[in-house]
Amino acid sequence: MLSWNQRHLLHALRELEDFSNSHRLHQDIDNARPLHPLPVPDSDPEQIARLGIRRRERLGGILHAYQYAA
Repeated sequence: MLSWNQRHLLHALRELEDFSNSHRLHQDIDNARPLHPLPVPDSDPEQIARLGIRRRERLGGILHAYQYAA
């Protein structure tokens, strides 16, 4: 990524910090612990289509935040 000036660089760093601390989960898959089995994934296409997941681009599309639609 190229930064145009210090202001642009600081904006990008703030966006990355906010993304890392609030949108990106710092946990294992579905809170599964190493000694516990992973949950069964949904493979039904109809169930997946009804999840209503929305993607929000950040930093011009470099980062993507995903959340369930209301």
